[in-house]
Amino acid sequence: MNKKNRLLLTTGIVLCFLSSVYCPTVNAQTQPDPAKTAAMRSQMMGRPVDSARANMPKGSPRKFRELINSKAVSDSGLFNVYKLDEKYYFEIPYKLMGKDILVVSRLSKSGVGIRNQMDGFAGDEVNENIIRFEIGPNNKVFLKNISYSEVSKDSTQDMYHSVMNSNIQPIVGSFDIKAFSERNKGVLIDFTDYLSGDNDILFFDQQKKAGLKLRMFQPDKSYISSVKSFPINTEIKTVKTYLKGGPSMGGTSSAPAEAGFATVELNSSLVLLPEKPMQPRYADDRVGYFTTSVTDFDANPQGVKKIQMITRWKLEPKTEDIEKYKRGELVEPKKPIVFYIDPATPEKWRKYLIMGVNDWQVAFEQAGFKNAIMAKLAPTKEQDSTWSIEDARYSAIVYKPSDIPNASGPNVHDPRSGEIIESHINWYHNVMKLLRNWYLIQASPNDPRARKMQFSDELMGDLIRFVSSHEVGHTLGLRHNFGSSSAYPVDKLRDKEWVKKNGHAASIMDYARFNYVAQPEDGLTGADLYPRINFYDKWAIEWGYKLIPQAKSADEETPILNKWVLAKATDKKYWFGTETSADDPRSQSEDLGDNAMKASAYGIKNLQRILPNLMTWTKEANQGYANLSELYSELIGQYNRYIGHVVKNVGGVYQTPKTVEQAGPVNELVSKATQKEALVFLNAQLFTTPKWLINTDISSRTGANMVTAIGRIQETALKKLLDPYTISKLVNAEATAGNKAYLATDLFADLNKVIWAPLYNHQAIDVYTRNLQKAYVADLSKLLPTDAPPASESNSMAQMRGPKAVDPATNDVSSISRAQLVSLRSAIKAALPAITDPMSRYHLQDLADRINNTLSPKS
Repeated sequence: MNKKNRLLLTTGIVLCFLSSVYCPTVNAQTQPDPAKTAAMRSQMMGRPVDSARANMPKGSPRKFRELINSKAVSDSGLFNVYKLDEKYYFEIPYKLMGKDILVVSRLSKSGVGIRNQMDGFAGDEVNENIIRFEIGPNNKVFLKNISYSEVSKDSTQDMYHSVMNSNIQPIVGSFDIKAFSERNKGVLIDFTDYLSGDNDILFFDQQKKAGLKLRMFQPDKSYISSVKSFPINTEIKTVKTYLKGGPSMGGTSSAPAEAGFATVELNSSLVLLPEKPMQPRYADDRVGYFTTSVTDFDANPQGVKKIQMITRWKLEPKTEDIEKYKRGELVEPKKPIVFYIDPATPEKWRKYLIMGVNDWQVAFEQAGFKNAIMAKLAPTKEQDSTWSIEDARYSAIVYKPSDIPNASGPNVHDPRSGEIIESHINWYHNVMKLLRNWYLIQASPNDPRARKMQFSDELMGDLIRFVSSHEVGHTLGLRHNFGSSSAYPVDKLRDKEWVKKNGHAASIMDYARFNYVAQPEDGLTGADLYPRINFYDKWAIEWGYKLIPQAKSADEETPILNKWVLAKATDKKYWFGTETSADDPRSQSEDLGDNAMKASAYGIKNLQRILPNLMTWTKEANQGYANLSELYSELIGQYNRYIGHVVKNVGGVYQTPKTVEQAGPVNELVSKATQKEALVFLNAQLFTTPKWLINTDISSRTGANMVTAIGRIQETALKKLLDPYTISKLVNAEATAGNKAYLATDLFADLNKVIWAPLYNHQAIDVYTRNLQKAYVADLSKLLPTDAPPASESNSMAQMRGPKAVDPATNDVSSISRAQLVSLRSAIKAALPAITDPMSRYHLQDLADRINNTLSPKS
């Protein structure tokens, strides 16, 4: 992934790439001056390399054999490399001058103590750049770092020269020409210092280095391990040592005791990009691909246009099969997509990872290719001594001995076209713990195999296979499709025959883990509960990879691709719901079905079946209650997800990207009836204390605080409902739809029915409800204007809140909140004489004082 463009979402997750060019010509801002380049090349090639050098100035290039003698160890390939007296000379042929070379740097071996969450493991990418070697004056070769962010491709127009003049690429290295090649085909430079030193072109980028707390480079503790050259790539392996941790030491090479050193082995791959970039395909918001983008100064004659292109592998028929492909026959691609399994992977899981890759064969068949994607075991040293998992020519599923419960599927692509060059899927060992917890909490009522802490190899292998398929989908360019599960009616997810035919979600790229809607009496188990590569996935691969031979450019493809989308637009199975929508309740992670209230109710029924069995299912001989504590927390978390799925309906807006050929709105309010249904659910399942979660056997063994656990879930939901962004959406909906909309006053009326019922009924208020009422008053109080500066918030809280910060004082939010507090204060005063329970009285008196201080703050 380009260091300028890193996207976890990942998770994978994952990952969005944001720089590329869309035409098969060199970008204006990076194109060398043709006349100057030709003159320089002619000058260099015309030098009398075989003539006497006696009159040349000191330091001038030497004769090849004067520099590279019989003691030199040579290796031929992309760059011929010569090692002589611990120096490394690179032979740069003239034909590679000005050519784009992709540099991918990875940790080959990681250092002790430098891990930072998901970073710092062997195999991790630590940098990515595009470079060019160019001939400079005074017997110099310049190394440039190339950016593809702005383009103007028509050199006959004034705009071309303006863009080029405003985008000179930085020179990041300068090297004396030490000698001319034999037969005058290139030049030799001494690359030793650049390799043995520290720079952010071949090694760590600054952000990654800072994240791993690597500070001052230690040249005396670093060295070049090896340089190997192949036909299209050169692989550089170095050992680097840095100060780690602590503050920057400002120039001293001695480390304080608390900091120490960190030594890593890095592999830097220099890969020649294609001479002619692949024809790109423009992105469409209705099909979920990662994209690369470029600002094009030519595309819009009256402005500037940002062009987005999808990232994808280059698949094309063999020359002899082109006509067969055009006739609709399945053909094999010239170069299939191959993933190698890291030799470090435990042997018993390898076949499941391979199956997870090969499962995508059926999707590529829909795009016209057979045997287009496959996984293989990595060759042994005996089979291929040159093969290396760090070699950027090879894609791999890399096993990482980590306690991080995750996996991710990034890729490396050509920024000129979006062509994916290779991918290293990260497979963290502890993902198996995550899979076990997910499956036990979501599927154990339906699958007896999940009712224990140690799953069988067969069951765990099935789960590994599904995660492998999901991550491979990302490496093919596919984003998460969080909207796919909304295509299916909830009750159909309980129909055994229907699920066998359709699965429980239309895409494996959704976070629709397992079928938690299914009830034990439905007879679904095993594979009926797993995700699968499904309707949307096959369609998305077809849309992205099926060739359009009659279209000679991305522009010519666009109307054809649009017709493909329009043909599927009315079928919900092919709908793409982005993972970044804060407003659309159809696009959520971990949800199922077309109605969150129904699906969550079924999910909660299954949790209620699991809870009484947790002590038995988590029991392991000679162990304590750590398993019980962990799985009870998982159960609480799953319940919280169900609640969150429902909450998003309040103030929700369906967002359906469309082109002008499609009828109907792009943005549509969630109906009043659906939002009302959400509040009925929340009142029944959350704001009425969910006492089924209270289990004294569990709390007495784990120390779990049930009051705190329930309170946190209630407070999280209430905070989202009473967020100024949510309330402002309800206010705006009134302006759009009037009484047909679910209004802000409706929200408060519905909340008050349960949260404040004991107050209006003059009943004792239990501790759970007291805490809920305190949270309600606190959230309302924050909506009133204040002179204090706004509190800062984390990025994760900002994402939970919504895409925009709303100032309550600038709209009706503060007015509504003030009215609610005034009304509540009056109700408390009226009810207090009739409240006899001491704690309830103390609580209400406290609330009355808090409301007074909010409405009439003391100076």
